[in-house]
Amino acid sequence: MPPSTARKGQAPGHHSRDVFRQRFMQRFTDPAFQAERASLDRLEAIAWQAYEEGRKAPITQRAGEGFADPDYELSVEWVEARQRLLAAQARWARPDTPPRVLLVSCSARNDGSCPGEIAKTYRLAKIAREAMDQAGIETDLLDLSLLTSDYDRHIHPCKGCASTAMPLCHWPCSCYPNHSLGQTGDWMNEIYERWVSAHGVLLLTPVYWYQATSPLKLMIDRLVCADGGNPDPTSTHGKKALEAKAMELDGWSYPKHLAGRAYGVVVHGDVAGIEGVRRSLSDWLEWMGLVNAGHRSRLDRFIGYYEPYATSHDTLDADLDVQEEVRNAARAVARAVLALRAGQLVRPDEALKEPRPK
Repeated sequence: MPPSTARKGQAPGHHSRDVFRQRFMQRFTDPAFQAERASLDRLEAIAWQAYEEGRKAPITQRAGEGFADPDYELSVEWVEARQRLLAAQARWARPDTPPRVLLVSCSARNDGSCPGEIAKTYRLAKIAREAMDQAGIETDLLDLSLLTSDYDRHIHPCKGCASTAMPLCHWPCSCYPNHSLGQTGDWMNEIYERWVSAHGVLLLTPVYWYQATSPLKLMIDRLVCADGGNPDPTSTHGKKALEAKAMELDGWSYPKHLAGRAYGVVVHGDVAGIEGVRRSLSDWLEWMGLVNAGHRSRLDRFIGYYEPYATSHDTLDADLDVQEEVRNAARAVARAVLALRAGQLVRPDEALKEPRPK
């Protein structure tokens, strides 16, 4: 039997008007805004009303045919994102679409932000791109460091809907934007489309404190909807927890929306943690149904072991072997993409049925 309740009691209540106003005005601290104080007061009043009323998606449209509840009002922004993903998946599946690989540079560092210098990861991504170009593969370079240097660009954190019930986690994610909470500027709808458009993915990342970087982890968490996510928010009438629980307990297929793409991983560090990060990223990608491109596509290397940070770019300049290993990782992913699309690369366990899908 489905659970009769959803457990409650953690979330605090709404902020007072004074607290809300203080937070709203934080971004207008620059004295240059004081000339528009009356205008800001009017905007704050509008934002307060949206917050009080919980106007998460202020612009909606009727879902229409093809949805469980055609009369449900869907966010226009979500509908547009869904349409782009459907179009991207259709392009991906066509045999005449040029092979395409998504290169993801996962460092938070770039020279337009506080560090004042480009990332070694970005340099490795450009080396990989050159190898892909030589193999005749289109590339799309996703630089996650833009989160640290671009105006009002965000990957908002996953809210954990899947842990309440998998059908509550929508594909693409419907948690954002949340206009009532000011949770806007979310980058993920574009990122979802770039993943769907790719026939292969190569992640390149440094190690931060034995772990993946924070921009990479934000993206990983928000990709949970690609692994089991519900493509029809009307089936749960938005975020109705009990409806989602009932759907999962009635039998949920946990669709893998990114399955069938090739992957590779390049992890670099200077002291420790490279093997653990490489393994965890590989495990995650394979869990989502991506196909590893062979041993040489999964690389972990130290660049300047216990050497100063200040000379790490010079160390990379001198390490011609690691540069060639990155090229090999790119070549392996390129070959896997071509083999997959030609039907020449088949996972030995592909036809086996998973007795416990999740």
